[in-house]
Amino acid sequence: MNTYEQLDAWIDAHFDEQVHFLQELIRVPTDTPPGNNTPHAERTAELLHGFGFDAEKHAVPEAEVRTAGLETITNLVVRRKYGEGTTVLLNAHGDVVPPGEGWTKNPYGGEIEDGKIYGRAAAVSKCDFSTYTFAVRALEAVAKPTHGSVELLFTYDEEFGGEVGPAWLLQHKIIKPDLMVAAGFSYQVITAHNGCLQMEVTVHGKMAHAAIPASGVDALQAANHILTALYAQNTLYQSITSKVEGITHPYLNIGTIEGGTNTNVVPGRVSFKLDRRMIPEENPTEVEATLRQLIQDTAAALPGITVDIKRILLARALQPLPGNRPLVDAIQKHGEQVFGEPIPALGTPLYTDVRLFCEAGIPGVIYGAGPRTVLESHAKRADERLDLEDLRRATKVMARTLSDLLI
Repeated sequence: MNTYEQLDAWIDAHFDEQVHFLQELIRVPTDTPPGNNTPHAERTAELLHGFGFDAEKHAVPEAEVRTAGLETITNLVVRRKYGEGTTVLLNAHGDVVPPGEGWTKNPYGGEIEDGKIYGRAAAVSKCDFSTYTFAVRALEAVAKPTHGSVELLFTYDEEFGGEVGPAWLLQHKIIKPDLMVAAGFSYQVITAHNGCLQMEVTVHGKMAHAAIPASGVDALQAANHILTALYAQNTLYQSITSKVEGITHPYLNIGTIEGGTNTNVVPGRVSFKLDRRMIPEENPTEVEATLRQLIQDTAAALPGITVDIKRILLARALQPLPGNRPLVDAIQKHGEQVFGEPIPALGTPLYTDVRLFCEAGIPGVIYGAGPRTVLESHAKRADERLDLEDLRRATKVMARTLSDLLI
């Protein structure tokens, strides 16, 4: 057998162990919010130690974590140095949105049925803690590299923008790889993605008894005017087309709204949170300024109404760096061999932490274990699941890719 076949055989022989590792990761909740994620990092480090991998634990100071809207963050770095040469970093995030309703399986059970594993983060992205760990184990057992390095990076704030995960680690010079791969799906290599602007808008009116509504100023009615103006933008956005394959046009979503005090009270305050996805061609500063102006102008036309606008998140789009070519070429080559079909390189409307690395001049791509689409995975929905064969094959692709880059 050649090296690639030996890597595949090692992964097949240890696949039950790999699935058990993923089950253990799913069984420790990492709901974000609230974002108490250090317990998962501790458990992950314990499991990695059982493989002979010592994880550095980088706990972010509490004040910084609280400022980011979370409770506890401990980032894990595993460094495997084989000699001088290229350092490849593999990053997956453990934080997830809360399970929500409608599950038919235990969201923290890691149950297996009909070849699929179920649980929150089974597909996004605790699965790639497993993909990357076992790809490195296979690499070391079979290929025995003698130059370069691999770093496993497991972080816990991707849902909140990565500021106390990859951004914090880059800022403190704890990591500085030459190339990087982040958690993704198996049937495409992602080289570009949308940006994301999130804002909280608070509309202030004046409370009043519902029996004498004219004595108040209805903040909910004003918010309705503002929301109508915002939703009208989605029609305009459809005429703005991205040139990046896999990305269509900008769009805006209102995710939450709350306010008022009681049924018989004219609401004096209403707040809502919006999410504006930006295509790679857009300027984030201009997008934010335009939205702020729209909200302020709409409010100004409503007597007695004022608004506060607070930025929650600004995640810039991923713009591919030319240096990502070795990653793209290797993943596409081995992906086609392992999956038996071409693996395209394209963009995605999601946003990820990879942008933070590319902003620091580190070429990166998105690739890991998962189906063809987010919809298939049930990510952020009930009964999130991962086809175990996709996990097995993606691990083979990553092990082969690492052998190309480091041997």
